[in-house]
Amino acid sequence: MSDNSKKYDSVFVGYADEPKFDANGKFISQRLRLKVDELKDMIQRYSTAVKADGTGGNVFVTMGISKNGKPFATVWDPNSEKAKEYKDSKSSYSSKPAANNSSDGGDEDLPF
Repeated sequence: MSDNSKKYDSVFVGYADEPKFDANGKFISQRLRLKVDELKDMIQRYSTAVKADGTGGNVFVTMGISKNGKPFATVWDPNSEKAKEYKDSKSSYSSKPAANNSSDGGDEDLPF
C-alpha cells in the first residue's frame, strides 16, 4: 500500500501555458491564466497576514514544469498543515539559546 499521508504546503491554481523560448532555446516567457473567482479565492484563502506596519498580504505563486513535462502553477497556503508545522519548528528553533561560539576548539572546522 502507498502512503497517502504526504502533506503539501501549496495547491494547484489556474492554467499554465507552455513556456516560450527564442531560437537559441533561451526562456522568454510563460503565461498563467486565472479566472476572477480564482483570484478572489487566492486573496481570501492564501494571502499572508497583514501586519500593523502594512507589510504582508502577499500571495505566493510558483510556476514550474512537472515530472511528465507539463507546466503548472501552485499557490502557497499559509494555513496548510505543512506550513503550520514549518512555522512551529522555525519558532521553536529561534527560541532556543544561541550556541556557544567561544574559541574552545568546538566549531572551528565548520565551513559556516
